[in-house]
Amino acid sequence: MTDNRSQLSSSSFLTPEDPSPVVVHGGTDPRSPLLLVSDHAGQAIPSALGDLGVPEAERARHIGWDIGIDGVGRMLADLTGALLIEQSYSRLVIDCNRAPGHQTAIVTVSDGTPVPANQDVSATEAALRTQAIFDPYHTRIGEELDRREDEGIETFLIALHSFTPEMQNFRRPWHCGVLHNHDPRFGRIIIDCLSEEGLTVGDNEPYELTDTSDYTVPVHGERRRIPHVEIEIRQDLITAETGQKEWAERLARVLPEAIKRYHEQYGSHPVTEAE
Repeated sequence: MTDNRSQLSSSSFLTPEDPSPVVVHGGTDPRSPLLLVSDHAGQAIPSALGDLGVPEAERARHIGWDIGIDGVGRMLADLTGALLIEQSYSRLVIDCNRAPGHQTAIVTVSDGTPVPANQDVSATEAALRTQAIFDPYHTRIGEELDRREDEGIETFLIALHSFTPEMQNFRRPWHCGVLHNHDPRFGRIIIDCLSEEGLTVGDNEPYELTDTSDYTVPVHGERRRIPHVEIEIRQDLITAETGQKEWAERLARVLPEAIKRYHEQYGSHPVTEAE
């Protein structure tokens, strides 16, 4: 691994040849009630960091990105007309679903795999990664939510993720997981809708969404008090394009039905705290 970290600055961390940290897809219906976001859709690494010292096969595992969620998200955006905002860099560079400074924002070891370029990262370099990758992504989400609020468009924030089928010798039985925290209303409706499709659905499984373990939903969903959910899909179900298409079509059915049920139970744009 070539280590150029000592030469990094805010202007040189991402070169013109490096991909943009934000990729926007879809949006053919600017008044769609859905806003799709994907924190771990990409595998890019800034040229300044080489290959992070991690073999390509390891970077391609779940530790590097959310396998299959790029295909699901883009197909879902095409099917619904919703806007999809993706983050294009590997989560091994910086995890955009963690608050800056969180102990897992820049990991030194992930699922047993060391990340040499992340050893002894200085506060200055961590800030550069945040400024170059994390900030533009979350700024773009915020801008879209501001636009929708200004135009009076009701928004359901959908954070798309995927999870590895096995972790620490435990075979995860869920086809998908639905994550929620302070306001579980929309999440519980989606759990019902997905369960009606004959799926094994995790309720805050295989992960629990919390104020400290997550960033996107707490900041963009809970703070704005808009309906929101994080959906996790098991990666072996969406590794291939056929599975991605199946899940995109499923969510294109389920999400509008869940919105319909939400309206029936709670109305539009709730302004009171969930009980």
